[in-house]
Amino acid sequence: MNDLKPVVDSALADFAQARTPAELEDAKARYLGKSGIVTEQLKALGALSPEQKKARGAEINVAKQAIDASLVARRAELAEAQLESRLAAQALDVTLPGRTRGTGGIHPVSRALERIEAIFASLGFEVADGPEIETDWYSFTALNNPDNHPARSMQDTFYVDLKDDEGRWLNLRPHTSPMQIRHAQAHAKKHAGAATMPDVRVIAPGRTFRVDNDATHSPMFHQVEGLWLGEDVSFRDLKAVYLDFMQAFFETSELKLRFRPSYFPFTEPSAEIDLMFETGPLAGRWLEVSGSGQVHPQVVRNMGFDAERVIGFAFGSGIDRLAMLRYGIDDLRLFFDGDLRFLRQFA
Repeated sequence: MNDLKPVVDSALADFAQARTPAELEDAKARYLGKSGIVTEQLKALGALSPEQKKARGAEINVAKQAIDASLVARRAELAEAQLESRLAAQALDVTLPGRTRGTGGIHPVSRALERIEAIFASLGFEVADGPEIETDWYSFTALNNPDNHPARSMQDTFYVDLKDDEGRWLNLRPHTSPMQIRHAQAHAKKHAGAATMPDVRVIAPGRTFRVDNDATHSPMFHQVEGLWLGEDVSFRDLKAVYLDFMQAFFETSELKLRFRPSYFPFTEPSAEIDLMFETGPLAGRWLEVSGSGQVHPQVVRNMGFDAERVIGFAFGSGIDRLAMLRYGIDDLRLFFDGDLRFLRQFA
């Protein structure tokens, strides 16, 4: 080992003088490389006797372990120095504000929907919910809209690859009327046999689907339908309720409503409701905002009521259309484009 001590001391000195990882690896090669000093000592063991080989091998291993330990320590020192140098060159100013995630907002259509539900709740109306995939009976037949009825042509559009118990294809509901039917049926069943029945007062908001797409129409749109059934509910009540709703929704009494005769298979008589603002950019123009009418006796019977005793009104309004009027938007497609520049205006 005595003749190997100078080799070990020389290796430790060379490692200490290395200033970069590359210099350190060069120094390592001089001692532990294929032709290094220690490696040559190991190759020379083959010429020794077994007893000499054992003793000399042990000495060489001790020297090699000392050199390896020094090499590992110096590598760690250089790596730490390199890291400190990099951190100094890339100093982090902890006083700068961090990157934060943007705050979201409520979509304008959702804002309009929440407002509508709050207004009708104040008028004593419940809010109904129901499936978006419906049967033919709830979507059409229960609404006095049988097979081959011409009024189906614009609504009988989206179907899914499933059938009901009668073998009819299920459809994406074209309006929220099925929710009214389901709610009224449950109400009739709950109060069956009672001497007097509480009125049915409900709105049915939700998504609906029809083949339609332009600046004021979308294949998927939002609708709210209202229903009030009782033993003494008239067209006068429809006018009063809808006027209260319009004034509350637009936060102004400076508007007028016009009920224009129309046709719907599920109401008789029926009317389109037009709105005119008396002030503002849309002042003086009649704008169609809803369909309405007295619920057809056959529809009343389909709901499970006696059409000789129960009467009422229904209406249906486009939530997207009302949101467009409230916020001054001229293209329905902006609601569904996902453009943050547009949506941030309502955050």
